[in-house]
Amino acid sequence: METRIGLDSLVFGLDIGTRNVVGVVGCVENDIFKVVAMSEREHESRSMLDGQIHDIYKVGEKILEVKNDLEAQLDTKLKDVCIAAAGRVLKTINTKGIMEFDEETRITKDHVFSMELQAIENAHKKVNEEDAEAKFFCVGHSAVRYLLNGFEISNLEGHKAKKIEVDLIATFLPEEVVDSLYMAVEHADLKVASLTLEPIAAINIAVPENFRLLNLGLVDVGAGTSDICLTKDGSIIAFGMIPVAGDEITEAIARHYLVDFKTAEQIKMIASSKPKGQVKFKDVMGIEQKINVSDINKVASEPIGEMAKETASRIKELNGGKSCNAVFVVGGGGKMSGYTQTLAKELGLPKERVAVRGADVLESVDFSAVSFQKDSLYVTPIGICTNFYNQKNNFVFVSVNESRVKLYDNNHLTISDALVQIGYSNSDVFPKRGKALSFSINGVQRQVKGKSGEGAIIKLNGKPANLNSKIGQNAKIEIKNSTAGEDANLTLNKLEELSSPVKLTLNGELLELPKIVYVNGETKPEDYDILEGDHLRVENYYTVKQLCDCLGMKALDNEIFVNGEEANPITKIYSGDSITASSYIKSNENASNPDNKYLTLTNGLEVENYEEDIEELEKAKERGRKKAMLEEEKKLKEEAKKSIDLKNIDESSIGKMSASFTKKNKISNDKFMNEIIKSNTFSENIAKPGNQEELAQVAADVVVVEKKSEIPNKITKGITIFVNNEPVKLSGKSDYILVDLFQFYEFDLSKPKGVVVLKQNGNKGEYTAPLKEGDKIDLYWEDITQ
Repeated sequence: METRIGLDSLVFGLDIGTRNVVGVVGCVENDIFKVVAMSEREHESRSMLDGQIHDIYKVGEKILEVKNDLEAQLDTKLKDVCIAAAGRVLKTINTKGIMEFDEETRITKDHVFSMELQAIENAHKKVNEEDAEAKFFCVGHSAVRYLLNGFEISNLEGHKAKKIEVDLIATFLPEEVVDSLYMAVEHADLKVASLTLEPIAAINIAVPENFRLLNLGLVDVGAGTSDICLTKDGSIIAFGMIPVAGDEITEAIARHYLVDFKTAEQIKMIASSKPKGQVKFKDVMGIEQKINVSDINKVASEPIGEMAKETASRIKELNGGKSCNAVFVVGGGGKMSGYTQTLAKELGLPKERVAVRGADVLESVDFSAVSFQKDSLYVTPIGICTNFYNQKNNFVFVSVNESRVKLYDNNHLTISDALVQIGYSNSDVFPKRGKALSFSINGVQRQVKGKSGEGAIIKLNGKPANLNSKIGQNAKIEIKNSTAGEDANLTLNKLEELSSPVKLTLNGELLELPKIVYVNGETKPEDYDILEGDHLRVENYYTVKQLCDCLGMKALDNEIFVNGEEANPITKIYSGDSITASSYIKSNENASNPDNKYLTLTNGLEVENYEEDIEELEKAKERGRKKAMLEEEKKLKEEAKKSIDLKNIDESSIGKMSASFTKKNKISNDKFMNEIIKSNTFSENIAKPGNQEELAQVAADVVVVEKKSEIPNKITKGITIFVNNEPVKLSGKSDYILVDLFQFYEFDLSKPKGVVVLKQNGNKGEYTAPLKEGDKIDLYWEDITQ
């Protein structure tokens, strides 16, 4: 049959020491621990040093030997084992736990253990902060005192309180020390049911609770370490350890008598077991030696003195700088003659206050079923077994991704409890979203969430599980982090704002046009991927110019009305508007764009882009100037022959007009040129431009002249007008029209910035309109692209 560990079943305790491995199996009956099987094996090599496992598999083999021997004695299989740790890097933390309630509450065991667990977590955090490079594992803890509403009390359970507190001492070892113990045990096909600290296990046997009111010390002298535990006022107040113990004595004997370590260990054990007589052995030379026990004790006195001195120093350090009232010594290393006397001297205590405890402290242990005798050597393994009963229903050990976790057992533990205990991040449990996409539309911030990933994959003992799956002792939890989904992405054509088109009627025909969208001030194609931080502007209208560009119309070839009112290139057209165009013909794409290089697709909208070739433009302007000057000179000579008055010819006007006709500003300059052509500024023999391509050439061919006055003796006069609120004086003529102001007011037409706006006294200006004294003129560029 298989043995199950419980209150009414067998308990398997294992003391994995530096020198040997001791296994004890027993159970409690009527407050007596009955040993039903025992086994002991000595390490054949130094696979452990100072309480630390150096060769996991060799130690594991010794554990397996002990296990097999015990199973043979019991005729049963052993699965679970209780162990204790003793390490070189022991850390003890004094900590505090507090629990407060909104109202007077009856205190239960759950309250007490939850508070203690909180204190342990605080200590764990503190020890990891002190040594960030190492990962520490709590191997034992003990409550020093309890407080009920601020008053000290021995037992909190059953009382009513609004606040309870615990002062607690927790002991930690590096993770690698604990891990090596677990690995060695698992090598023997065993699972750890309980883990404690060796001095805690020893004190449970050597110092009963009714003795703990006194300031007592317990020293467990093993082979590699001397573990220390102190009590006071009914509680364990401190743990400690020094890496000096029985092996130092063995090594001194080996050096002095020229024997190997194993022979020296046998010499030490014989000398410690009898006060007189001789010990026979052979040295490394093969010479047989007979040495008196008293001589061996003299050789051992030096390491014993050093060991006692360090132990006393550590006890005083743990006890607030002073000695304790008495010290109990257990373990094989403390049985050497002279150790207790030397320790008493170092502590300043009477020699009878420091004593080895053995058979007298094992009164509540029944060895009758085994051949072993009561001895201080077995205090620790027996204590490991009885410690299991103290921990039963209090704490369980589970593993999370191979990391061991100690949990308070409230009989309804779940996987989520284990994850909380190890600080597993919630973000690694629940599905993660991909990175969100943030941008703005018309000044309003918007965010698109990323896609959701997959939740964590959880297994319990190799089978699929969830956060609410119940767990017990030695549960094996595996969890694979949740994953993040894809980052958010969005193209322009998926925007809700662009889902509805601009609907209008043109000459009775219903048109649906996509809305125009600008990204960071620039138009983008409809499949453009919106980027983090983009600023989008969606227009719910078209300007007349944009509509004409879209439909392949020329605005100046049409008389365009919007909702019955005359429109200009920057008039805005909204959904529901009605447009009338005098000559709307739907253009054939190939006919209007034979080279297919002036069209781009912007959110489904075809927009004509005029090439901007600055170099060619400058060459054209220069050619225009030269030709104009030659033509002007020729015409001046002809006019001179005809006695025509040419004194008002303005060469600068010619240059300005020729430079103003650029491809970039065709609409505004077309209109300006048409108005100029209609005015008297042009010579009658100059032909009007027939198409857009002739404009630049016409500008170069223009000669500005004034018709000969039909009234020969008409008197010239000057007038003052206000252009953009600045006074401008016109002179040299008897009458003036609006276009004349360009001869006296600097307005650079060579660098077009949109459409020229010209107003006279607040009304739309006509270039041939007469000018009068004091007229107010507004002249500026208006940007039609916005």
